[in-house]
Amino acid sequence: MISNKIVVVTGGAGLIGSAFIEAVLVNGGSAIIADTNQEKGHALESEMRKKYPAQTVQYYNLDINSKKSIELLLEGLDVQFGRVDALVNNAYPKNETFGADFFDIEYDSFCENVNLNLGGYFLASQCFAKYFKNQGFGNIINMSSIYGMINPKYELYAGTDMSMPIEYAAIKSAVNQLTKYMAHYLKEFKIRVNTISPGGVFDYQPVSFLKGYKSHCAKKGMLNPKDLTGTFIFLLSDSSEYINGQNIVVDDGFSL
Repeated sequence: MISNKIVVVTGGAGLIGSAFIEAVLVNGGSAIIADTNQEKGHALESEMRKKYPAQTVQYYNLDINSKKSIELLLEGLDVQFGRVDALVNNAYPKNETFGADFFDIEYDSFCENVNLNLGGYFLASQCFAKYFKNQGFGNIINMSSIYGMINPKYELYAGTDMSMPIEYAAIKSAVNQLTKYMAHYLKEFKIRVNTISPGGVFDYQPVSFLKGYKSHCAKKGMLNPKDLTGTFIFLLSDSSEYINGQNIVVDDGFSL
């Protein structure tokens, strides 16, 4: 569905990002693992090259909070491929106090986390949009969350050391509006921007949480990263060329 498309996935070496990288390769595209974690990035690159020797996969060290880092990535890709088809804003940088209780979080920490994530999405999108404008087309996919749309179900966290951080809710709700703003502003340049809002993704959470979460869903409960790849590939493909400024929810009915 995305044969020969050049797709950059920020946070590409992470839990969801690595599933996206493999999905790009399975569907005929070239995958760029853009991540600050060099060890995981190179390991994923090596693994994917062995599994998909006919496809192009490459790791780039990318900091979404550094304009220079983003511009160097774009320069390298332009030299290598002559174009870039899509940016996937999937990275989630955060500081050491991310997730503190609402009453305990310091103002400076809150602001830093918003800047790291939301600011990073903006900066990466701005740099890529300039490149896309010059080449005459482009596609941006922002990763948001159902908790950018609904209030947390706090009772699910009772008895665990988990929480639903206030920074996360603020960032993801802002990502949804950032998507709409950019989609409207950039449409004249043939750049489209959409959002995917996943439900919870399985990452060895406590059994009590998993059971409670599933009770709010239709069938599966917590998702696996691969459960997001169908929507992801659809938004990258020409089959979705007239979809712009939308937020697609993949959550097995949790948010209903």
